[in-house]
Amino acid sequence: MPILQLDAVRFAYDGLDMCFDLDVAEGAWIAVIGPSGAGKSTLLDLVAGFVGPDSGRILYRGADMSGMAPSERPVSLVFQENNLFPHLTALQNVLLGLTTRARPGAPLRARAEEALAAVGLAGYGPRRPAAMSGGERQRVALARALVRERPLLLLDEPFAALGPGLRQDMLGLIGQLRERARLTILMVTHQPEDALGHAERIVFIDKGRVALDGPVAELMGPPPHPRLADYLS
Repeated sequence: MPILQLDAVRFAYDGLDMCFDLDVAEGAWIAVIGPSGAGKSTLLDLVAGFVGPDSGRILYRGADMSGMAPSERPVSLVFQENNLFPHLTALQNVLLGLTTRARPGAPLRARAEEALAAVGLAGYGPRRPAAMSGGERQRVALARALVRERPLLLLDEPFAALGPGLRQDMLGLIGQLRERARLTILMVTHQPEDALGHAERIVFIDKGRVALDGPVAELMGPPPHPRLADYLS
């Protein structure tokens, strides 16, 4: 049974009538690509529960979660903007993934410190975002997602603002964390090359539909699938 299924999930927004059918195997890393405005981020928003479908079902391990609040869903997200609170330390920002209390108990602090260590930021807990590089801030945002210990990790272009080398470093880190925590990943990206060497599967979204779905090597080639040739050029 797939860990995640979108069964005829329809959602209309800004003149675009979207309909998604998608099965995601447990442990998969899927790169979601496509033109701007095609519905890629909306797909993640539907899975996360930020918007509700007009019709259709979103299933987690066979159970419909369309009525579940975002905080109750088995997902964590990392966005393009790190959304860190500048007046809080790295540790406090990560703790927001677990609690809204100002003084959490020791077990939660330990989990937050472990999450920072997992993304290569051991000892960074007292630092504030202004004292960190862009890549380090994105690692804190990733730690805040990981500390929730949810099986589905949704990535909405979280490394788009980073240079190619640092972006590949972050994707390599994601791969290590995926193996360690047995994560299933849906990654929206405008850089199709990010799929190479990391994702196993590509989902190409066009005009609110899954236009292509298959293995990275099969769709991206060389030569690329004819439907992708113009997009990749």
